[in-house]
Amino acid sequence: MTVTAAQVNELRNLTGAGIMDCKKALTEANGDVQAAIDFLRKKGAKVAELRAGRAAAEGVVVAKTSADNKKGVAVYLSCETDFVAKNEDFVKLAVSIADAALAAGSKTADEVLALSLGNATVKDVVQEKVSAIGELINVSAYASIEGESVIAYNHMGNKIGVLVALNKGLNDAVATVGKDVAMQIAAMNPLAVDASGVAPEILEREKTIALEKAAASGKPANILEKIAESAVNSYIKENTLLTQPFVKDGSKTVAQVLGGAESGLTVIAFSRVERGAK
Repeated sequence: MTVTAAQVNELRNLTGAGIMDCKKALTEANGDVQAAIDFLRKKGAKVAELRAGRAAAEGVVVAKTSADNKKGVAVYLSCETDFVAKNEDFVKLAVSIADAALAAGSKTADEVLALSLGNATVKDVVQEKVSAIGELINVSAYASIEGESVIAYNHMGNKIGVLVALNKGLNDAVATVGKDVAMQIAAMNPLAVDASGVAPEILEREKTIALEKAAASGKPANILEKIAESAVNSYIKENTLLTQPFVKDGSKTVAQVLGGAESGLTVIAFSRVERGAK
């Protein structure tokens, strides 16, 4: 069978074995990754035995903006242990990857992995770290965003990175409220900016749940639909950014706080990348 580059890369990340060894193992295993790991182990690849099946759920998230504050990126460089995540060189690598992605305008994690970092690609530099440290390391999540102004916020020792794109140019008021909103996103993890960004199937699911709960509680059939609609509206209010109560002043919504900082100011998009994300 034909072995793809993606399959080889996956096996390299899992085992730390060389490209040709991974390709041979996958060919022998007809593309079955677990069988390929077993093949490598049988051939004496001790690294495969150490890494197979381990989870890379630690690491750091780095959110940064361009010099003109109109673009932003968030990179999650994952590893297996907190010890490695706190290593200065590991953090520097995550920052350098974010810088390269920002300069190149990368849109996807695959594009980031293909970027040059010194004399090698990001993918190869990461693989060198895998071999040197003995842990699974990867660019496990990536986000990019653009706007008239973009605010980046790094939360809880780089466990969460947030990017907020606003519709107005940057000034002191926009920067201040933008950071507050980014902190809101980090804490409350909204689904979308507003109701239009929530998938229809999610709203339908919430409506179905509300209908069944109301019916089970003995509510009259003629008011079930109104009860369900009210429940969906409450769900939207609690789970979309602009209608959420502002964490610093629950008497106002996020939309009201934005408008109070500058007339017409609003969020056009946001990204939230959390350690452990896939």
